[in-house]
Amino acid sequence: MSDGRINLKLKIWKQSGPNFPGSFADFEVQVSPDASFLEMLDELNNDLESKGLEPVAFESDCREGICGTCGLVINGQPHGPIPKIATCQLHMRNFKDEDTIWVEPFRAKAFPVVKDLIVKRSAFDKIMYAGGFVSVNTGGVPDANAILIPKEKAAESFDAAACIGCGACVAACKNASAMLFVSAKVSQFALLPQGQPERYERVQKMVKVMDDLGFGSCTNTYACEAECPKGISVRNIARMNRDYFVAKVKSANLEVEV
Repeated sequence: MSDGRINLKLKIWKQSGPNFPGSFADFEVQVSPDASFLEMLDELNNDLESKGLEPVAFESDCREGICGTCGLVINGQPHGPIPKIATCQLHMRNFKDEDTIWVEPFRAKAFPVVKDLIVKRSAFDKIMYAGGFVSVNTGGVPDANAILIPKEKAAESFDAAACIGCGACVAACKNASAMLFVSAKVSQFALLPQGQPERYERVQKMVKVMDDLGFGSCTNTYACEAECPKGISVRNIARMNRDYFVAKVKSANLEVEV
């Protein structure tokens, strides 16, 4: 340690693109404990560029734990060792002088590596396009109290809507399942009156796209909830499974009646 800064050894995944093999590369940095993990990577890249070397490609946007684009696997854990935070909220004070830190991208068939630590998470967008919205004509803006919603249901819906779509649940799951993400997006509407008209159509469409994109199945290890920066509950998965079952029964009954 020098002048309060800590010395760290980094093993960072480097990969030129989705069709190229990748491997871990070794780096060393000296950084302030008050720096965030992304600021540490910024300093590393500044040093590499000053030496005419290629920087490490990683992704970020808001750096406030809101957008979810910064997701990295740090020492084997999505977003690092501190629970309920995004990568950008992790600070170097959580590591010790002379520590070795392994940094790699989120791993999943549906999240192909673009370059180094950047993965393509457009699969989540495709799931949202399939049904993550309310398409009925709602007319003008109603009075806030026109539709009464029980406080408990409203709170559950808001909790589900807190999902930032970072993909940590997929990276944490041994099967790369997207069930927590999809169930959160299904639940935020299923719990409210406005979401009822398309409730069962929505869950079928979103689950189909999830399966088509190659996400794995859920085996209820709860790793997704443990690594989620927003603490999204696996109760949403149970709700989605119930809705999916009801949707299938309703579809079967309609086919019989026809």
